[in-house]
Amino acid sequence: MFPARHFMQLPWTPPELEAFLGPKGEEDERWRVVYRSYATLYFVFVVDGAESELGILDLIQVFVESLDRAFENVCELDLVFQFDEVHHILAEIIQGGLVLETNVEEIDNSVQVSAKLRKESFASANPLSLGIGVGGAGSRGGNLKSPLGWLTGKITGGRAM
Repeated sequence: MFPARHFMQLPWTPPELEAFLGPKGEEDERWRVVYRSYATLYFVFVVDGAESELGILDLIQVFVESLDRAFENVCELDLVFQFDEVHHILAEIIQGGLVLETNVEEIDNSVQVSAKLRKESFASANPLSLGIGVGGAGSRGGNLKSPLGWLTGKITGGRAM
């Protein structure tokens, strides 16, 4: 468990002094806290005591660079309102406790491809929602045949789409 006393130390510790917290001299040395601050954001990883702290700092750097590419200068609001995208980026880097990728270019490419596929999938499932799909981009379903022709006929004055 992450004790509150360690959490309260984070904002008060100067960034150049220490980036690691953990039970020094205590009987429970199974975990370490590795953190790094970027402006007003603190990225905190709680890891196994056997992990390399410097390796985790590098991993935090990769994560923040990937977030910067995805959100163009990441801020608190990006992390709060687009948490699913943040989790997706983290899952591209780490899965099941194993580091999969540390190349920021590869992570960014994978995130962009996934976003494009997600957008295409959503558009094909609901073509009227984004104005793309069968009718082309921005046409709002110009060539789209509605399965509810009887309803659209009543709405449009007799001419079914």
